[in-house]
Order: sequence, then C-alpha cells, then structure tokens
Amino acid sequence: MNEPKNFSELIKIFTDLISLTLPVIAGLALLVFFWGLAKFIMNVSGDEKAVAEGKNLMIWGLVAIFVMVSVWGILRFLYADIGFSRPFGLPLLPPYR
Repeated sequence: MNEPKNFSELIKIFTDLISLTLPVIAGLALLVFFWGLAKFIMNVSGDEKAVAEGKNLMIWGLVAIFVMVSVWGILRFLYADIGFSRPFGLPLLPPYR
C-alpha cells in the first residue's frame, strides 16, 4: 500500500477502508436484528428473560443498522460534495435526485 503524501490521501485511505467494511458490518447488524426477532417470537409465551433478551437484540440491531446507513450517508457526502473519488464497485446510497 502506498504511503499517503498529503492529508487528502490519508482521508481517502480511511474512507476506502470504511467503505469496504460497511456492507459486512451492516449485514451482521441485520443478522443480529433477525436473531433477536426469532428469539422474541420463539419465547413470546414463555420465558420473560428470553423475551427481554430478544427485544434487546432487536433494538441493538436497529441501532447498528441506523449507524451504518448514517455512515453511508456521510461517505456519500464526502465522495459527492467534497470531491473524494469513490472506489469502483462499492455500494453507496442512491443519488438524491
């Protein structure tokens, strides 16, 4: 990997790294949400502790999904409005036209 020669290249390295990890983390957050939903549905008439644990997993899954979508929006702002180039093939939110 090339060493950054200025601050703009350093920021580009960080944004590229974040762009690569975002889909994986968002997928994990979605899995956590659905795991909590399954625990909630399976134990809705039984163990109150398992129901509360399922609710907590769903809440944290939704929080993580919200954070991931927010980071995608921030990266979209950096790429489109500030002028950083977008790495080829990485998913971003659709254009706001």
